[in-house]
Amino acid sequence: MTNTDASTVPNAKRLLWAGFMAILAAGVGFAIRGGILDNWQKEFGFTGAQLGAIGGAGLSGFCFGIIIGGVVVDKIGYGKLVLAALLFHIISAVVTFGASTPENAYFYLFWGSFIFAVANGTLEAVANPLVATIFPKQRTHYLNVLHAAWPAGMILGTALGWLLDDKLVWDWKLQLGLYLIPVVVYGVMFMGQKFPKSEAAAKGASFVEMFKSVGILGALVACFLLALFFADIFKGILTNATQTAEQMAQSAATAKMLGYGIGGALLITVAVMTRFSIGSFLLFVLFVTHALIGSVELGTDSWIQNITGNIFSSEEGKYLFIWTSVIMFGLRFCAHFIEKNLKLSPIGLLLACSVIACIGLHLASNITSFGMALLALGIYAVGKTFFWPTMLAVVGDRFPQTGAVAMSIMGGVGMLSVGMIGGPGLGYLKDRYSGEEMKKDNAALYEEYKSTTPSKFLDIEATSINGLDGTKLGKANDLLKAARAEVSKAGGDPATAITKLPEADQKLINASINGDRRTLRTDAVIPGIMAGIYILLFIYFKTVGGYRPLSIEEMAGGVQGPVV
Repeated sequence: MTNTDASTVPNAKRLLWAGFMAILAAGVGFAIRGGILDNWQKEFGFTGAQLGAIGGAGLSGFCFGIIIGGVVVDKIGYGKLVLAALLFHIISAVVTFGASTPENAYFYLFWGSFIFAVANGTLEAVANPLVATIFPKQRTHYLNVLHAAWPAGMILGTALGWLLDDKLVWDWKLQLGLYLIPVVVYGVMFMGQKFPKSEAAAKGASFVEMFKSVGILGALVACFLLALFFADIFKGILTNATQTAEQMAQSAATAKMLGYGIGGALLITVAVMTRFSIGSFLLFVLFVTHALIGSVELGTDSWIQNITGNIFSSEEGKYLFIWTSVIMFGLRFCAHFIEKNLKLSPIGLLLACSVIACIGLHLASNITSFGMALLALGIYAVGKTFFWPTMLAVVGDRFPQTGAVAMSIMGGVGMLSVGMIGGPGLGYLKDRYSGEEMKKDNAALYEEYKSTTPSKFLDIEATSINGLDGTKLGKANDLLKAARAEVSKAGGDPATAITKLPEADQKLINASINGDRRTLRTDAVIPGIMAGIYILLFIYFKTVGGYRPLSIEEMAGGVQGPVV
């Protein structure tokens, strides 16, 4: 290690790799959950929107862990938060394993996923500011190294799913329980370690001072997403199957009012606490952009294995997911090399990645062969690789006076966006587009195969649509899987296996596949919007003398611009 990337504490590498193992545990659990979505759909008859909501809960709870953890970490210490995360990970497994019938499954899987996400968020409230503190001169590089654990965990989780689900046909509960192994490992690695304080905490900054740059603008982003979350929770509490349509509509309206009431109260609390500081407009823009990142990166990741498995086969879907994860894992060790040799600032790197991700998703929407899928998803993987950790580095570089607060809130915004918008949104689009494709092809057949549970986006009545019945689609895919195996055994082309199915099942599967393609094309719009934002940020930094890390002393002098 050269003197330019020297760490600030002697146990820096032990802390780095302990954080790496903690995020790896999250990646393993995330990948295994993604791989058993089809198991849950067949066993419990979930719609795409319901699966998206469960997958979203496996990310939205992250917001609570990372924001609350980021707020208290400098006061109570990293060690206590690590212990809390360990307990949450264990409780998550217990709750999730309670799912046993179609009547209780949604409740247990939703809350088990949510608690799992709380544990992961708590750990990132530890790992992100910790690595940013111990490697202050190379935050982009070491935060990317830390977050290489995420694709590493997805590789392990997906490989385990391929072996244990597709080959050995293990029960999904046994598969999911394997994430507890890296949980034990990170607990041991963190045990007995001495932790440093953030630069802001070391200089005695108060919580209010740390929060001032976030202010009303930054809190507005987080509070809006929290309002959506609480509205969704209250809706689940207030509505039940015995209510009339009018009563359910009234319950939904009440839930929305309560959710926005909580979000508004939190926003007012931040305003009063910071003496009505507007906050940094730059930080507000970064928060909004990170919400988009959460939707396009993790929202897509939560569905991509299901989508590609639908287009090809479950096994090939897992291969493709591993392929994109391997690319991410390798490239996240190369951030410093790219910055140094391509002369890219973090903003330039993010701009390039947005363009690449947009191209990759467009190509992925048209894949017809496994080779083409490798190319398209490989391009998408290159694009999404540096989004999350590099954005964290930008906040650490430009807002050191916020300590762990701004970095943790931004991570929470990203995950909450996935849980409330990205994951459910893609699930909704799959339902909508697949239903439209079936209806366009054969309206009578659509009436027979449509789901009895309508899908909505953000609980907006105007978006209501009936997708395809999850149980019937699952049975058709089982027939296709058996037909593919039979054709392959005979030495034929597995792509022709669908012709051996009854015509109705062929139409059902083709409608689902065409719906998936349209979903990916819509998804590609998000990195296009991000590219526009990064162009504006690139111009902004040019006007202020270029991008560079700032110190707390410079921030006090107003280098970042006034915070009202």
